[in-house]
Amino acid sequence: MSDRITVLVVDDSRLFRTALEEALSHENDISVIGSAFSGDKALEMIRQNRPDVVTLDVEMPGMDGLKTLQEIRKFNPAGSIGVIMVSAHTRRGAQVTIDALNNGAFDFIAKPSGGTAEASLAALRQDLITKIRAWATSRRKLPSPAIAPVAAPQRPRTILPGHVRAIVIGASTGGPRALSTLLPELCKRVEVPILIVQHMPTGFTRPLAESLERLSNRKTIEAAEGLLIEPKTVYVAPAGRHLLFRGTAVQPLTRLTDQPPENGCRPSVDVLFRSAAAIFGSGALAIILTGMGRDGTAGLGAIRRAGGCAIAQDQASSVVWGMPGSAVEAGVIDQVEPLDRIAAAAAQIITRGKAR
Repeated sequence: MSDRITVLVVDDSRLFRTALEEALSHENDISVIGSAFSGDKALEMIRQNRPDVVTLDVEMPGMDGLKTLQEIRKFNPAGSIGVIMVSAHTRRGAQVTIDALNNGAFDFIAKPSGGTAEASLAALRQDLITKIRAWATSRRKLPSPAIAPVAAPQRPRTILPGHVRAIVIGASTGGPRALSTLLPELCKRVEVPILIVQHMPTGFTRPLAESLERLSNRKTIEAAEGLLIEPKTVYVAPAGRHLLFRGTAVQPLTRLTDQPPENGCRPSVDVLFRSAAAIFGSGALAIILTGMGRDGTAGLGAIRRAGGCAIAQDQASSVVWGMPGSAVEAGVIDQVEPLDRIAAAAAQIITRGKAR
């Protein structure tokens, strides 16, 4: 990857292609190498001049975004070309976007759906640039396979985990794909309720829950206010609302709030994790997955101070090692594991808690 991040823009709308090109044209570290109006043309251009990142429209006539992504993966098995989907705020758009994230796209942005054109494009520009840079930075910092995995900084533990009553998970960039790998294995091994905060725009969390239910064969719902939190059930925080616990550890309920965003996020991982620490204490098990920023680090500190345990996804398997990396650096993680070993690690912690 060169110093400048090369980008190919793919969208059937000439107006939107122009808007994306304009959004990226003033960045010194980003270079738009071309644009394509169809999946076929995009594949031709990618083969001729491999870009670092492709922005790919979800809904295009002919070869749509999902099919184009699948074709890109055939000659990009190592994921050296990052694909970010561009999705409309529609039910079908959201469903296809979740499928695309499960099939290798590292993230997505939503097309503007309200407000002034100027404000919408400014927000889209900031979102797109941030995600492109985060992906590129992560690729450049990936450790060599010859280097041992990063170990969690260990702090003395005076409290062993208690009987685990809930698993709480936080994720952002790369999270939907990570969850699609983790949840099926985790649900085979554990029966405790699982609550998830995945940073996503409004309209995308319900399709995410539906997709995870199909993959895990475990009841998975977009959380609503006042639900009894039950075993063998997965709850996904709805976009735009914080998810918390209320009630007691024996009979916990969901709570949704519109309190201000934390770390620029609503729902916030920190809010969920702090609530888990307050209700469950040593019975809380937290998992922090791939994502930009620091959301979750403070909440993990609260969980560990309460006697609970925390697992972080390792750098090599993360799309962006921002959230887990921040938690490791802060010393609030018990174990750092590759994505495909997190479920087993969580099951071991639960077994250890039961044996106390």
